[in-house]
Amino acid sequence: MPLQDLTPELRTRLSRVERTVGWFVIVATLILLAGFAWYLYATAQSRGWFVTKLNYATGLNDATGFKVGDVVKLMGFPVGEVTAIVPNDPKRARGLTIYFNVRDPYYGYVWYDSHVRVMDNFLGERYLQIEKGRIGEPTAFTNKTGELFVLNRIAAWHSYQSLTNELKTNPANTNLSDDAMLIQATNQLMELLRTQPDIYYTNAVRAKFTRPLDLRASNFCYIPVIDTPALGDRLGAVANAIEAALPNILGMTNQLAAVLSNANNAVRRLDTAVANTGPILTNVSVITGNLRDPKGSLGNWLLPTNIATQLHLTLQSATEALNSAHSTLDNTDTNITMLAVDLDQSLQHLADLTSNLNWQVQMNTNLISEISTTIVHTDGLIQGLKREWFLRSAFKNKTVKTNNAAVPADFQKNTRAR
Repeated sequence: MPLQDLTPELRTRLSRVERTVGWFVIVATLILLAGFAWYLYATAQSRGWFVTKLNYATGLNDATGFKVGDVVKLMGFPVGEVTAIVPNDPKRARGLTIYFNVRDPYYGYVWYDSHVRVMDNFLGERYLQIEKGRIGEPTAFTNKTGELFVLNRIAAWHSYQSLTNELKTNPANTNLSDDAMLIQATNQLMELLRTQPDIYYTNAVRAKFTRPLDLRASNFCYIPVIDTPALGDRLGAVANAIEAALPNILGMTNQLAAVLSNANNAVRRLDTAVANTGPILTNVSVITGNLRDPKGSLGNWLLPTNIATQLHLTLQSATEALNSAHSTLDNTDTNITMLAVDLDQSLQHLADLTSNLNWQVQMNTNLISEISTTIVHTDGLIQGLKREWFLRSAFKNKTVKTNNAAVPADFQKNTRAR
């Protein structure tokens, strides 16, 4: 129906609906544009479109799992992305070079001793992990005027080679090992980087390090890589080890089956032995029941009633004997004490006697000589009496004839007495 045929009221209502729909479309379009702008901003912020990025590179022998745009991490944070994967010359040690960028401020953690490590997971995804520098000099820094400088790795490498050759040709370093020379050359190079930054560092903006990768301009800084076997290779090595150990495992399972079979037989024998011990346990139960009964207790078993009575009488007799012995010992002790007292008195009397005799001897100094003279005179008297004829017979020895031999009478008396 043509618009002109509508009534004025219908035309007014239709105009209002058209205006409402128009405003709805405009608001929806603005919301869509705002969401798209926010998405672009978030994407640019996550990928570092509005921050300064420096170009780096490292060498690998296998690029499996890598592609342009893959994330690059440092200390677990995403700090950049892979920008190019380029094969190297066949004569070079590494088969390919992976170029990536690191955004501000994370390139301040990349120093001369930093390395790149290849990380992977069980899904086969691989990414680059940059190790934070610990010693040496940074690969990039900002001076006091705000200018960004980046390390000229090629110039630093040439100086490192020169320092190494000088150390090797120096006769004073003949006793140094190769590792000691490398450490000494690195320390000398770090000293040169600190004292001569104008030679070994270049302006990042003028050298195009902040621009996209340009292989002809060599606007990148090289970082050595630490070779790490891929997860698939490690799993393959584990599988090979398991395959090599599988025969031993099978032999172990056979031995385990034999052990279990022997254990089963042992359990059966144990079950039979337990069944045979049933009567023994019954007897033990009866015995323990008797032990609880006073009439059948263990004491009555060991000591019957008659033996207990005799033992009681024996103990009474032993007690009486001990009491008698005790009384005897008491009396003996008393008698010994009295005897000791009497002996002490006798010893005192003897001491008094000897002291008196000693006093008599001391007082009469001629007593001993007079006694000796008396004894001599007495002996002379006896000898004189023996010589007198009427007393000579009194001093003769009587002899007894025995078996045609004369034996003195006093000797015969002694023999009979014996």
